[in-house]
Amino acid sequence: MSETTENKQQEVTEEVTEQTNEEVTNNTENEQQTELTVEEQLNLKIAELETKLQEEENRFLRLRADFDNMRRRNQLDREASEKYRAQKLLTDLLPVLDNLERALQVEVSSDDAVSLYKGIEMVYKTFIEAAKQEGLEVIPAEGEAFDPTVHQAVMQENDSEKESGIVIRELQKGYKLKDRVLRPSMVSVNE
Repeated sequence: MSETTENKQQEVTEEVTEQTNEEVTNNTENEQQTELTVEEQLNLKIAELETKLQEEENRFLRLRADFDNMRRRNQLDREASEKYRAQKLLTDLLPVLDNLERALQVEVSSDDAVSLYKGIEMVYKTFIEAAKQEGLEVIPAEGEAFDPTVHQAVMQENDSEKESGIVIRELQKGYKLKDRVLRPSMVSVNE
């Protein structure tokens, strides 16, 4: 063979080798890009899962807080129910208490009436003690400053010796059960 032919074959071989090397380089770059793409996809998936996890943790914390609030409300409701369990009964018995007080205001002179009076007085004292044990309290009125949360003004009077807004007379006693008003005091207030 001649030298030119050998040179041409060598050039062709070199070209094929260069093309092969370029293909190998391109394939390697494509593989790296594919790897980066897979890596990026995995990173995106991880970020997405972390976001979902955070949302679920927040949801769990909100549900837990709601549950704790509900449990606390139920506990407060049970305590209030226990604290004011006698409210309906005592409210229904207030007219009986008023009638006993009216009966004790009557003056008696005969021996029979005195014995009856003492019996009513014993019943009244027993009733008051039982009501106090449940938390019943009389609302102070006469001589106190008018308080619309515990007093009900039904009249106004003019007494120059007392300040304005002072309760002059109590027309009907008011009662509280612990800190809750069962019945406000009916009062007459100074103008």
